Amino acid sequence: MEKNNLEVLKQRYSEIQAKHNLPSFDELNKEFGIEKTEIEKFGILIREIRKYVADKLLNYLKFIETILNPSNASMVIFSIIKTLGTEEKQKLTEVYKKLAKTELDLIELDISFNEEKEAEFIKKGHILWKELSKDLMAIMTKVKENWDKESTRGRSSFVG
Repeated sequence: MEKNNLEVLKQRYSEIQAKHNLPSFDELNKEFGIEKTEIEKFGILIREIRKYVADKLLNYLKFIETILNPSNASMVIFSIIKTLGTEEKQKLTEVYKKLAKTELDLIELDISFNEEKEAEFIKKGHILWKELSKDLMAIMTKVKENWDKESTRGRSSFVG
């Protein structure tokens, strides 16, 4: 995105930020990459910003769902599952439930546009991501620690 377009985006965002008490542009951009919003395709900017927040949350929902219910999962998912203990699986289930609730909120927003609800979703999604990312990072740290242990117990060399 050209600097000029980024400046326009930041200006437009600052208007809705002030109106709805949203997180800073830089905070949302750091977590959700909102700078990729194309000026020409703004439509309703708050909805476009919400979609970036939603996309990230839903991608992790699908990833966790695949781990918890791995039918037709890739080899890497099965390798990850082997590294998870009971505590990590329970934490993933908790994270999954929170993200699934978020998906229900998104369905409601897609059915009926409401600027206030869009803003509320952005705020809640930002807070939720900050919380869940810590849990996910702790789980991934444990997966990486156990990855090497698992590979020394005879996992195929081509998998990890």
